[in-house]
Amino acid sequence: MNLRNTCLAVALAWSSGLPLWAAEQADLILHHGRVATVNVDNAVAQALAVRDGRILRVGTNDEALATRGPNTELIDLQGRLVIPGLIDSHVHPTGACLTEFDHPIPPMNTIADVLDYLRGRAAVVKAGDWIVLRQVFITRLKEQRYPTRAELDAAAPNNPVVYATGPDASVNSLALKLSNIDRDTKTSGGAKIERDANGDPTGILRSASHYLKTKAVSRKPTQAEADERLRTLFADYNSVGITGIVDRDCSPGAIAQYSRLRDQGELSIRIAVSHGVSNQLSVEDLRKKIAEIAAHPLRKPDPWLRIIGIKMYLDGGMLTGSAYMREPWGLSKIYSIDDPRYRGLLYIEPEVLVPVVRATVESGMQFTAHSVGDGAVHTLLDAYEEVNRSTPIAPTRPSITHANFQSREAVEKAARLGVMFDIQPIWLYLDGHTLLAQFGYDRLRYFQPLKSLFAAGVNVGGGSDHMQKIGALRAVNSYDPYLGMWIAITRRGRDLAEPLHPEEALTREQALRMYTINNARLMFLDDQIGSLEVGKQADFAVLSRDLLTCPLDEIVKIRPVRTYAAGKLVFKKD
Repeated sequence: MNLRNTCLAVALAWSSGLPLWAAEQADLILHHGRVATVNVDNAVAQALAVRDGRILRVGTNDEALATRGPNTELIDLQGRLVIPGLIDSHVHPTGACLTEFDHPIPPMNTIADVLDYLRGRAAVVKAGDWIVLRQVFITRLKEQRYPTRAELDAAAPNNPVVYATGPDASVNSLALKLSNIDRDTKTSGGAKIERDANGDPTGILRSASHYLKTKAVSRKPTQAEADERLRTLFADYNSVGITGIVDRDCSPGAIAQYSRLRDQGELSIRIAVSHGVSNQLSVEDLRKKIAEIAAHPLRKPDPWLRIIGIKMYLDGGMLTGSAYMREPWGLSKIYSIDDPRYRGLLYIEPEVLVPVVRATVESGMQFTAHSVGDGAVHTLLDAYEEVNRSTPIAPTRPSITHANFQSREAVEKAARLGVMFDIQPIWLYLDGHTLLAQFGYDRLRYFQPLKSLFAAGVNVGGGSDHMQKIGALRAVNSYDPYLGMWIAITRRGRDLAEPLHPEEALTREQALRMYTINNARLMFLDDQIGSLEVGKQADFAVLSRDLLTCPLDEIVKIRPVRTYAAGKLVFKKD
């Protein structure tokens, strides 16, 4: 609108008794529906108007329609619900989108499925080539165990085989031989080689990357192919209403790829980056690396792409039997644990963790670490508390990633220090039954204690830890946000007979906040996105069902009919 038309519109609004904001003509108005603003009051409006990629008005139908101009696009919602664009607090998109670039990977639910896949790969690759299968978690297999070394030998006798789940792996005899792993191999740095009664390696390796000498043989994509795969994934994120993500453990190569797409105007997803940092460096080298990341040009505020901090790995995984716990895991056939004192693996000792957290906080960046077990969660909270004695940490929005096992004390300390959480409900859904068998109901009292965190005022964001494949429900792990919200609301698991500690269930409004404004805070973008308020970026989705009122089990059937990012239509249901 030029100056003359603006003046005329202002005069018309004044003479009509309308407020002056009505002088601005909207590019887009959605009306006669329900708009979940996710503001401080969780208000629900009737309509919203958009201009130049930002929200011009949220309110009644009349208030929004008063901004109509001759070129305004009008959408009658016919009662549908509009929500803020959803945000996933934890994804690994550049790797996930390439998982099946070389060949398709079928779903695997049993050991037989795993062995069939390995036999199939052995039939098409050359003898001696490495066969690596990642993130088929034992907690999700019917047998709930690792494939044995003998089973892997039989499936692919002429190929080194790695069945890797997170940091841990089960490998065959040839993989052990080529990696020089035998009964005399020493361990260090939080790693562990499982051994039989004779002291020989069983094939199960904790922190396998310390020892395995794998050599990739799959075809590498060109830059153009990698970019196209990433655009395809981002379009699929948009199809479920996701308009923002946090890449936890982002590499320099991924940052360059994101920057290239942003510069070409091809991003339909806002990206916050937690730059990955190795825990194998010395304290001095870690300080230098942190300073280097803090000086990166992408540290500057940008609504589409910004480095917000760093990510490290503090412990192992609950899906593999190496999360660092306050009490011993207990003997386990599921996880192949035969040491009654075993508590999991802690990768960063406090004498290293504290100076690294301090350097990150002093640089103004967010620190986060993969911390699954309650031992790891308490270790990181203690480090935050120590640094906070001299330098306030809350302004940097310190985070704990995963934080599955917690305690009442951990919740209270996080609230006091201003520590935020990045939690994945999908793990309760897919793995709750295995954890219940391993730990028992009482020990899981503070497993993902979402209601306690909300009640304490802790900012907790919802994510998926999307690792592999494109497709919200076929991915490892599922990035369907409606499934994630349903889990947080019901505490129900795929193979659980009853809800897991339903006293920790969220309301629908809280679950929505977890995937919107709470994640916007984790991204340092809560002044720009996360709620539908005047002046904010126009990121939103129009849903097929009303998340706030539909029958509970229909939440998992919700899909957007339209998704917008910065007022631009990025998805429309055919």
